[in-house]
Amino acid sequence: MARILIIGGGAVGLSLAYHLTRRGAGEVLLVERNQLTSGTSWHAAGIVGPLRATPNATRIAMYAGELFPRLEDEAGLSTGYRRTGGYWLARDPARMDELHRIAAVGRQFGLTPSIVAGAALSVPGMDGAGVLGALRVEEDANVNPVDLCMAYAKAARAQGAQIREGVTVASLLVEGGRVKGARLADGSEILADTVALCAGAWSKVLADQAGVALPLQAVEHMYVVTEPMAHLPHPYPVLRDLDRGIYVKGDAGKLVIGGFEPFAKCWNPHGPDGDRPFLEFGEDWEQFTPFMEAALALIPSLAETGIQHFMNGPESFAADSRLMIGQTNEVDGLYIAAGMNSVGVMSSAGVGRVLADWMVEGASPIDLWEMDIARVDPLTAAAAHVEKRMEEAVGDVFGLHWPFKQPKAGRGLRKSALHDRWAAQGAVFGLTAGWERGLWYAAGPAERDLPYSVGEQPWQDIVHREAAVLAEGTALVDLSPFGKFDVIGPGALALLQHLAVSQMDVAEGRAVYTQFLNAKAGIEADVTVTRLGAQHFRITSGAATRWRDLVWLRRHAGDQVALHDVTETECVIGVMGAGSRILLAGLSGDDWQDFPFSTARRVSVAGVACLATRVSFVGELGWELSVPIADAARLFDALTGAGARPLGHYALDGCRIEKGYRHWGHDLGPEISPLEAGLGFAVDWDKDFLGKPALQAQRGALTRRMVLMEVEGRPLILHDEPVREAGGVVGATTSGARGARTAKGLALALVAIGAGETLAETAARSFEIEVAGRLYRAKVLPRPPFDPKGERMKA
Repeated sequence: MARILIIGGGAVGLSLAYHLTRRGAGEVLLVERNQLTSGTSWHAAGIVGPLRATPNATRIAMYAGELFPRLEDEAGLSTGYRRTGGYWLARDPARMDELHRIAAVGRQFGLTPSIVAGAALSVPGMDGAGVLGALRVEEDANVNPVDLCMAYAKAARAQGAQIREGVTVASLLVEGGRVKGARLADGSEILADTVALCAGAWSKVLADQAGVALPLQAVEHMYVVTEPMAHLPHPYPVLRDLDRGIYVKGDAGKLVIGGFEPFAKCWNPHGPDGDRPFLEFGEDWEQFTPFMEAALALIPSLAETGIQHFMNGPESFAADSRLMIGQTNEVDGLYIAAGMNSVGVMSSAGVGRVLADWMVEGASPIDLWEMDIARVDPLTAAAAHVEKRMEEAVGDVFGLHWPFKQPKAGRGLRKSALHDRWAAQGAVFGLTAGWERGLWYAAGPAERDLPYSVGEQPWQDIVHREAAVLAEGTALVDLSPFGKFDVIGPGALALLQHLAVSQMDVAEGRAVYTQFLNAKAGIEADVTVTRLGAQHFRITSGAATRWRDLVWLRRHAGDQVALHDVTETECVIGVMGAGSRILLAGLSGDDWQDFPFSTARRVSVAGVACLATRVSFVGELGWELSVPIADAARLFDALTGAGARPLGHYALDGCRIEKGYRHWGHDLGPEISPLEAGLGFAVDWDKDFLGKPALQAQRGALTRRMVLMEVEGRPLILHDEPVREAGGVVGATTSGARGARTAKGLALALVAIGAGETLAETAARSFEIEVAGRLYRAKVLPRPPFDPKGERMKA
């Protein structure tokens, strides 16, 4: 049987041991350098909140409410789990919008959240002055972290797990890109087929040594426990005063008060105190005073209550404040669960279960992209960057999650070679998939520092202005961040025939839009493949999925294929619009008239050698020009000198949605198939490919369909808004935007359909979309609202 090694004896590692042995996964050994829970789990606050801001995070978190009570019966030990209910307080109208959206997510999963007006809010001893309203979550709860971990350990041992304390791992054993086990501090080795790194703040150094990018930073994280307080209700509800950054929970007649601090103080877990179990730092009232003052304002009786204990202990946060779980890109067989961002105890149930399933089945059981370690850009794991990110990452946990919010700390990691050229055109840069890209292009200072909004976006008119150029002129789009991989060798065609749903044995110079599937027919990658030679293919994928897509190729490639990531060796400029052919012809002696759609050829533009591919994500006549970075500036200057104007990332998104184009990460992912997504046109049923049997089983048996909807009114559609019909929820949006040229409010949504239901029948139904507590009528569009026949794009 396979041997699985788990490193780390906190809540997450112990949950993983429990779930692996429950599945009968093989020989499971967990090692802990000191005592179980002695790192960070022991001092966790113990709040169990099943409702999160996104559907999949909620799926993960909800499982604790099922497992923790059951675990008490299985282990015969109390976990201290008790439902208390809780309130998420809002002092800002924009926060109320966010809470309405989160409540809608919870209702989709059977939770019972409700919105309470500030005047109707009644918690004994709480001063509601300034509170506009709250999100009430009946299922909020508390658990005793140490008791929970002991229950995990006892149940895991009963199911066959070995747990060894006082065992320090010095390094991971890696051979040929695959993990082989671990070397201990005493020089001995533990061999294993699979390793799970669940060592919390102590995970990063082991990852670094193995060449694995882990953007994780330990910080000082604190709360206080009051002396006993008379007349506290029991149980006391969990209070999250989000706009003041604090939480309050009951604890046996006392209150626990904590917060998520901006400019968190970084700590080195491998410094002088790093090996001390149950470590506590000194009291830091300078850091904690703002939280204490906020608590005093919320609960005035605290002024007459003493502080029994000031808890300041280590906690680790991810650079982007999101969990990091899954198999690493760099080392096969090495799995990670880290960056719990102070919710490790609560998340341990769900994380342990999905990671166990992942390790046994070799694939994630659900779409976990938002927390998948495969998303990580290696540059973000640099020590200086993760330290800089702690200025925001901790505070962001309770921060207002504005739509289109941009981080401030740790910017500028990745810039196009044309960054200065885009800046000179007026770019207002934002971080998209780790790259600095022009979100829009300002005509003057008044258009640069625009405020955030939960409604109509202040940059929307700029989007329409930029897109208007496409009607008769030429716009330039920064496409350099897109992942670009060359697949070369005698096995290249066979590899792509196996992975892609489309026919890959096409003429040289042909570009094919296609998908790569998993065994369940879910979409693992959404790409364009261009055949550049008999044994040479260029794959273009999304910027955000660069690292994930590359490792998917690597794990399937074999020894007859060489993979080259050329993302950073070339710039790609989208030359788009009705005037693009004339503009390019004026700069080039090549034939731009006899240049069919979905083809590529070598050309020379302004004396610069380029690869020109005639495809378009904006749905207009146009080409993508790929050029070595050394020549990119000369090409860019020639294009702008000929009259081309920039088109920003937000305008690009507004153009793609009015063409009905899907993008991976929201519209597409490993739990949706090409047939469900409306991409059946890309499938070649006459060839074999990974996932074909599962996809064939869906033919004629679809139960849901992705549709493009036009939404009445002017709500801000983001994603995950419930789609309703006759009062019931029948689906959810996957993405939304206002059309850049049509100005229509548009959303892509995945909705339930009946057996054999046609698109016309779906379009005849009456839908509404719930946005921040309000309903808006939405109609299914049988065809995209902009250039539905593709006449402009293929002109």
